Amino acid sequence: MNMSKLTRDDLYSLEKYAEVRPDFRARVMAHKKNRKLPLGPNATLYFEDALTMQYQIQEMLRIERIFEAAGIQEELDAYNPLIPDGSNWKATFMLEYTDVDERRAALEQLIGIEDKVWVQVADFGKVYAIADEDMEREDEAKTSTVHFMRFELTPEMARAVKEGGSVSAGIDHPAFTIAVEPIPATVRDALAADLA
Repeated sequence: MNMSKLTRDDLYSLEKYAEVRPDFRARVMAHKKNRKLPLGPNATLYFEDALTMQYQIQEMLRIERIFEAAGIQEELDAYNPLIPDGSNWKATFMLEYTDVDERRAALEQLIGIEDKVWVQVADFGKVYAIADEDMEREDEAKTSTVHFMRFELTPEMARAVKEGGSVSAGIDHPAFTIAVEPIPATVRDALAADLA
């Protein structure tokens, strides 16, 4: 599967998916391991691609028992924008706090964090996330625990990554500053595959 968007032809029928789900799920979980980047103990970037989105769609169709063409197309339309276009990386950013009170306090302090998440290729400048293009995910009181992000790379940056250049990532928010320099090679290699 390449970086092109998913179509109905890429999806299993509900019946077929029930048959292949255990093996497909195992393959996706193994694939996702190299696409997960913790940014400290409470924040994680989950880099998406066609396979992770196919899994998401298949699971939604399964749970909701959707088999009509219009319903399937709705899911495709919802998740296809999260597949990288060859010049960018797309990720689900999650703020993860198990304690409810700690989470509430953190989300109040972290307003705007989604615009302060960055990636950096080799010696190029930082690329800040373009966040939540689908909908606003915070209000005046707090940010959301989930944000969808796009990191748009220049052709020079993409070339550097494909040639083995290092990648770093982090957050520059006054209440949450962290840098992972460089990110693990396994994650870097998975991200290189997202670039045209």
